[in-house]
Amino acid sequence: MKIAFIGLGHMGGGMAPNLVKAGHDVQAFDLSEEALAAAEQAGCNRAASAAEAVKDAEVVVTMLPAAKHVLDVYRSQVFGNAPESALLIDCSTIDVGSARTVAEEAQAKGYAMVDAPVSGGIAAAAGGTLAFMVGGSDEAFAEAQPILEPMAKAVIHAGEAGAGQAAKICNNMILGATMAVTCEAFVLAQKLGLDPKVFYDISSQASGQSWSMTSYCPVPGVGPKTPADNDYDGGFAAALMLKDLKLAMQAAEQAGVEVEMGEEAEEMYEAFVEKGGGSKDFSGIIKMIDGSWSE
Repeated sequence: MKIAFIGLGHMGGGMAPNLVKAGHDVQAFDLSEEALAAAEQAGCNRAASAAEAVKDAEVVVTMLPAAKHVLDVYRSQVFGNAPESALLIDCSTIDVGSARTVAEEAQAKGYAMVDAPVSGGIAAAAGGTLAFMVGGSDEAFAEAQPILEPMAKAVIHAGEAGAGQAAKICNNMILGATMAVTCEAFVLAQKLGLDPKVFYDISSQASGQSWSMTSYCPVPGVGPKTPADNDYDGGFAAALMLKDLKLAMQAAEQAGVEVEMGEEAEEMYEAFVEKGGGSKDFSGIIKMIDGSWSE
């Protein structure tokens, strides 16, 4: 199948080659020459522009930084250039309103579209083990599922257009808050004289257990290997966690829901990013909590 893939950053750059491995003809485009070269080396075909990439495409996949980029790319490059028979899949993480807007505009122009944000991080993108939360009609989801499966460990239909984005920001609000309190707990445990490995062995098998504790421990040398073992490089950047938390806060305000824990997490990550931690993995917030952070 001919697939156009637009956006080859840390996530898209890992995702597109998995479509090649699945036997698809991937026409790739990114503004970064370095990203394009890496995609080409991984078996993708280089396109000179997004409009060229989507020409004759059966599927268009986008993984872009923010809503403004998604709206611009679809309005100026995809609509009218991609065949109306093409399925459009946006894997970016954006606000629910923008996801619904671009889906409505796509439908008005005759396209089927789903929003399919992901969870799992850079390693999962490269390994083909992402979780996709998909919003769109039953028909569009059925069409998108086999395209997403080579990049995924799970592909779940969340509901109508925008539901994928809603699931993603709610999930990441949980993730941001649980990681923050997990970091606080480890710092407190050590201040109280507990060995972090012993505390991990206890809490990972007790009621304090969470993904942030057992799968992504923020303490070096404790539990499975994580970005903490690489000076918090790689993984899921704190700046991206902050972006997702801000999207969650925006959605909560629009929905009239009080999310105090989410607000606290947003404030903590905002402080960490302001202190220069934006490019570090989000678990690196533990260094701000224990006072050891320095730019």
